[in-house]
Amino acid sequence: MIRVQEDPFDAGAELRQLKAGRTDIGGTVMFLGTVRDLSGGADVRAMTLEHYPGMTEKALADIEAEALRRWPIDASLIVHRYGRLEPGEDIVLVITASAHREAAFEACHFLIDWLKTKAPFWKLEEGAEGESWVESKDSDDAAASRWDKDRP
Repeated sequence: MIRVQEDPFDAGAELRQLKAGRTDIGGTVMFLGTVRDLSGGADVRAMTLEHYPGMTEKALADIEAEALRRWPIDASLIVHRYGRLEPGEDIVLVITASAHREAAFEACHFLIDWLKTKAPFWKLEEGAEGESWVESKDSDDAAASRWDKDRP
């Protein structure tokens, strides 16, 4: 399931809802991404995330479908926020669940790596020095590239 929203979410409530009534799930992995107050050593007062509605949901659905193709995932959830967020606010939630933990761990890691590099979001950071667009990082590209090989 994919949701792109401006409003905050409750990670605990999302996890409970995903698992409700599911006795086939043996392992669940959750990643919660949060706005930090520092980026590359610079002060961050806020971050604004922009996206193209429709295109973003399609890209996230494609990324989720790839994870479901590669691993035996019984349930998954991606919630990604947009708009102006301040340090301490949650940006993204990824939950994967499977009968066995290894598939849930790998699928969650894959989803985060691909979301970071392939999801069409643009980030504008506000700090003491003004505003600046966040550029992609080589380290994020390297992390995502390890998944380029087809996995079971």
